[in-house]
Amino acid sequence: QVQLVESGGGLVQAGGSLRLSCAASGRTITSYGMGWFRQAPGKEREFVTASTWSGGTIYADSVKGRFTISRDNAKNTVYLQMNSLKPEDTAVYYCAAGAVKYAYTGSRESSYGYWGQGTQVTVSS
Repeated sequence: QVQLVESGGGLVQAGGSLRLSCAASGRTITSYGMGWFRQAPGKEREFVTASTWSGGTIYADSVKGRFTISRDNAKNTVYLQMNSLKPEDTAVYYCAAGAVKYAYTGSRESSYGYWGQGTQVTVSS
């Protein structure tokens, strides 16, 4: 069992930055692929980025060049650095852990068995 707790969300102006954290407990994240998803009001949850257990990364086209996923294995924590934020980035952001070995499977929700409760990110124009 893996427990995931996100933090770092908040209100930021367009063009600003935020760093989200996802603290894991119960198992070490080195055994898992880690992903970030988001859900905007009235929309379905969508893939943002993922890091496979072997170190590969994949990004949604909408965030490529602006967002960066990283891991601190010593802290058992995954981060999402978000720069040049846009109002359309407003959403609840979820961290997920799963058996993601290959990057091409990292965008699928079905690849993940563990989810956090989410953290709200609001970008004002």
